[in-house]
Amino acid sequence: MKPGTLYGVGVGPGDSELVTVKGSRIIAKCPNLFAPKARSKSQSVALAIVAPYVTGSSVIHELIFPMVSDKAELKEKWDEAAEKIATVLRKGEDACFITLGDPLLYSTYIYLLRSLKQIMPQAEVVTVPGITAFCTVAALANFPVGEGSQSVTIVPAAEDLTSVREAIFNGGTVILMKVGKKLPGVIELLEEAGVIENAVFVAHAGMDNQIIETNLLNLKGADEEAGYLSTILVHAGNGGRNK
Repeated sequence: MKPGTLYGVGVGPGDSELVTVKGSRIIAKCPNLFAPKARSKSQSVALAIVAPYVTGSSVIHELIFPMVSDKAELKEKWDEAAEKIATVLRKGEDACFITLGDPLLYSTYIYLLRSLKQIMPQAEVVTVPGITAFCTVAALANFPVGEGSQSVTIVPAAEDLTSVREAIFNGGTVILMKVGKKLPGVIELLEEAGVIENAVFVAHAGMDNQIIETNLLNLKGADEEAGYLSTILVHAGNGGRNK
């Protein structure tokens, strides 16, 4: 029996209309839809985005990927999820794993795919790109990301702000992802660097609770959850070269 195919589909940041035509077509026809979520009682954000495209014939499999930093625990969850997908593929059935943004940019899909290839090296995989959060943020705020020979740097802020500071020092456009609870520290850093007036903040892009803030000073003292599902774009100019 020929194994099924895994389709990794990026569903964008939140607006169902930003799911690609190819992605929506695959989601609609795939018999097994795997959707990630952070907690057993929570709703999958990715699944909510693709709801308009899911048909009644699809079997929904929700996979829990807890928001923890323990690498051993995460590896265990990735392996468990990969085995569930492999079980479906071995039956000759196709599977679709949906993920926020783009599948290969800071996505759980990267680790899931790695685990799947370890337990099922022959697995056929088709990855469908999705619109990234930072592209959506740029569009919402009409914020140019790359201009002329200007550099563009993508930095995850979740772990350490040292890399954020270095990126701003190097200048160009800085894209801050995975801001989360680091938001207060990021705001302070941008103010110290003198670039806070050249930044835009967007949380829950494309969703009903979307927040767009062009004056990041208004975010001082914000609730620690304000940085969840948020992206910050910064024009850092010449960075440290003009200081």
